[in-house]
Amino acid sequence: MTTESRIEQLEMKVSFQDDNIETLNSEIFDQQRKLQLLTEQVMHLVTKLKDAEPDTGGIDQVDMRPPHY
Repeated sequence: MTTESRIEQLEMKVSFQDDNIETLNSEIFDQQRKLQLLTEQVMHLVTKLKDAEPDTGGIDQVDMRPPHY
């Protein structure tokens, strides 16, 4: 194996690794964007659920006895 062929193989490997790194970076960026969007949606849903809950004055419905007791 000549020095030139070894250098050529190394250049091909570096090129392949650069391409893989760029692809992975792009995927991570997309996943981070999607995660941020999902986090915002969950926060919005939590806010809507809190607004929709009736105010029981701090008493849980589970702890309240029915009126016939």
